[in-house]
Amino acid sequence: MSNLEVIAHFDMDAFYLSVELREKPFLRGKPVAVGYHSDDYRKGVILSASYEARKRGVSSGMPVFQAKKACPELQLIQPSFKKYVN
Repeated sequence: MSNLEVIAHFDMDAFYLSVELREKPFLRGKPVAVGYHSDDYRKGVILSASYEARKRGVSSGMPVFQAKKACPELQLIQPSFKKYVN
């Protein structure tokens, strides 16, 4: 028996978004983020961002209003936690 170590890296930052993109494949390749938001964008936070959005300065934990400022074309998806459990 060998003493091999296995190291796995999971990009959990993109998890919520990957679940959403299963149902909305037309958003693939676009700057998209999952995050809480209201009509004025001042009270929300980004939970998960696509790589395209990240390239434009959007990151997890960022307030939505800052994300929209960094990436005006950002498309937001409200989180649906029931989907993420199964």
